[in-house]
Amino acid sequence: MEKLRQLRRAKDAMDRDWADPDLDLAAVAAHAGYSRFHFIRAFKETYGETPGQYLSRRRIERAEDMLRSADLAVTEVCFLVGFSSVGTFSATFKRQTGLTPSEYRTRHVGRGTALIPGCYALLWAGGFPARADAPDAPDAQESGADRDRNS
Repeated sequence: MEKLRQLRRAKDAMDRDWADPDLDLAAVAAHAGYSRFHFIRAFKETYGETPGQYLSRRRIERAEDMLRSADLAVTEVCFLVGFSSVGTFSATFKRQTGLTPSEYRTRHVGRGTALIPGCYALLWAGGFPARADAPDAPDAQESGADRDRNS
């Protein structure tokens, strides 16, 4: 159980800092309290891919969202998602998606845009449910008819 907790801590660090181009294996392994080589073996055994593969996949997923929904150049997307080389970004993107970033944008722009954060969706759908302890909440003693008149 402790091993899983340590690996999860490192995976959380990658999920949080995925856009940082300086995020390296040594820093992530330190989050888990492992040496680099032991960390790679343990991570792959647990998650089925190496930490580098996981981080690249996460970065490409973010790039897909940006290419679909933001009006940014491929080079800008490359650097925003944590790659330091456009060539590496393009090759990794094509290997994962089967398309170059430009082809992906052409095929998917405007379709399936990035997800709307839940708080905005909830507000759009009618707001947050009233809390009984809120200062403007209806009095618990108030009858249903009174509540209807006040609405």
